[in-house]
Amino acid sequence: MNRSRWPVLALWILTGALTLPAAVTGLLFPEIYRGVVATELLPGAVSQDLMSAVAGAALPVLAFAGRRGQPRVQLVALGILGYLFYAYGIYAIERTYNGFYLVYLAVFALSFWGMVYTALELRADGPRRARLAKGIRVLSASGALLQPLIFYPLWIAMLLPLMRTGDQIDSLYSVFVLDLCFIMPAFLILAVLTFRGRWPGLVFMPALYLLGFTLIFSLALGELFKPIFNVPVSALSLWSSVLLSAFFLVLGGLHFWKLDLNPGGGAALRHRTPPARTADAGAGAGASPGK
Repeated sequence: MNRSRWPVLALWILTGALTLPAAVTGLLFPEIYRGVVATELLPGAVSQDLMSAVAGAALPVLAFAGRRGQPRVQLVALGILGYLFYAYGIYAIERTYNGFYLVYLAVFALSFWGMVYTALELRADGPRRARLAKGIRVLSASGALLQPLIFYPLWIAMLLPLMRTGDQIDSLYSVFVLDLCFIMPAFLILAVLTFRGRWPGLVFMPALYLLGFTLIFSLALGELFKPIFNVPVSALSLWSSVLLSAFFLVLGGLHFWKLDLNPGGGAALRHRTPPARTADAGAGAGASPGK
């Protein structure tokens, strides 16, 4: 199909254009969060704004770099949009009622629809086939499956006492909503599809790993910002965030690097790879992918 890509690219540009002023203002003037964000969470808000500023600047650049319809550019944009959906979902759900709250809502909405339309465009007009060596496919899928296996029991165990007592916590309840309803199901679904060698899992998994990396690395940066706000640093939280973000970066980078899009051409014949499953974007959910 030869459709104009500008509707999708416009979503990237608009999302980035709205993210930048909100994130940079929060980064330079963190007092905008006083009274609407708990004091101990201010370092996390500033570190999130730092990551969001980078993400907001990257989206317009990717929009112009992606005018040629490069699928890898689309995957990077998809991961960044996923990060902004989560980051500004926190601000939206936590009722961060400062002067930028309407901007937070706009970024939350635009990043969601940006993900939807980017994924649809990639599926419709992107590479028809994808292939990944079996060992990397199993490794990537196992790493993704590990997330719901850990966080579903952990978050549910934290929610059950609140459900028994009816207590309503004042902050970070957005993490339960976003993780249990969006992020963990995405990891679970793409893990299964990647295990089975299906096109959506093979192609979209690197974007999900990028989302995970940016979110967790933001937590690590938040620990480093704590001394500025006279909040004690947690070594356990710092190193666990560093290690988990590195885990996402390594697995996602390996999957992204080794992913063969539109396999079968001359390059694929010249470079022999271990046995891999080839998935076709046009195959139905119940169809068996080619070998």
